[in-house]
Amino acid sequence: MTGFEEVPQRIISDYSKLEFDYVPDTLVHRDAQMKQLTSIFSPVVDANRSQKVFLTGGVGSGKSALSKRFCLDFRDWGRGKGKNIEFVIVNCRSRNTPSGVLLKILDRFQPNFPDRGFSTTEMLEILRKQITRDNVFLVIVLDEVDVLIKKSGSDLLYSLSRFDDEKVSEHRHSLSLILISQRQIHDFLDAATISTIKRSNQIRFDRYSKDELGDIVGQRVDLAFFPGTVEDDIVGFIAGIAAEFGDARFAIELLENSGRIANEEGAEQVMPEHVRTAKAMTYSVVTESKIEPLEKHMKLTLLAVSRIIRKKTNVSTGEAEEAYALVCEEFGEEPRAHTRFWEYLNYLGDVGLLGLSASGKGRVGKTTLITLPDIPAGILEEKVLSLLK
Repeated sequence: MTGFEEVPQRIISDYSKLEFDYVPDTLVHRDAQMKQLTSIFSPVVDANRSQKVFLTGGVGSGKSALSKRFCLDFRDWGRGKGKNIEFVIVNCRSRNTPSGVLLKILDRFQPNFPDRGFSTTEMLEILRKQITRDNVFLVIVLDEVDVLIKKSGSDLLYSLSRFDDEKVSEHRHSLSLILISQRQIHDFLDAATISTIKRSNQIRFDRYSKDELGDIVGQRVDLAFFPGTVEDDIVGFIAGIAAEFGDARFAIELLENSGRIANEEGAEQVMPEHVRTAKAMTYSVVTESKIEPLEKHMKLTLLAVSRIIRKKTNVSTGEAEEAYALVCEEFGEEPRAHTRFWEYLNYLGDVGLLGLSASGKGRVGKTTLITLPDIPAGILEEKVLSLLK
């Protein structure tokens, strides 16, 4: 005996339905984006044309889930029309070099493809021959593609976007791209790569509202929990907490942890106190996952705000920019211009790390006030410093 004692499952019936990579048959409140993506990609099947599209939006806004759901449905739809459609999803945070990305793609056709001995050009040619041999219409999803571009440049993106140019047969278009990032990435691409990708093929994912998050949480309750274990008021409570960030991943993780805590206590239902306990567990991890991929000057902006807001409910953008300049000096960096600093603040607001609102009574003139939605300033400072170092 190991001393391990299994805990009876009274609350959660199917943990797999709460995993981040699980994709429901229907994605709640993403019909418009699905229709856009379907419209852009219909020529792949109807006219043998390759397509490229950008999906942009904050963490937990449904980009990755929708791309996977789309690829599964698109493959089935295409095969019904006699087209051999396949797809490969590559996370560019874990595979942030051209060879790493291509190895993942080639592994779809040749499992255990050797991880060394071939140049990027050779791997592209092997992929071309494989696609031609199998008569495949391939869709490549590059998730967090901005990480790949920042580390390795845009050469691979250029090569993939021009992949079909040399083909002259009636099936010459065979490779399409779905490029996912939290931020607009055109600024990181060189002119040659930009010219190969339509700027208009961009689909925006806004943050989820409280009501939308409530529907998402409710869907997962139906899929993953025993009947009667999560009441509607708990669904609304979880959605209200997650609405500060508009983050569906946070909401689902909060739901799972609440259910797990309730089950460990032997409760028959998830109660508000279970949610509060789960929030304390979940928030720290989610916040760090949002900060880690930020570029350095965004981290410096967060550090500046965390330092000056400790004893205040909010600070003005002017106060924050002065603190940012001091932090830049501390880290040997040249402060960015006001316009770029304003872009940093807006992005940090979009992903839920900062709260931004217009000033009201008691302030002279109009300004934007900055708040911290939930995390204590001292903890935020500590996390940013650890990542900067």
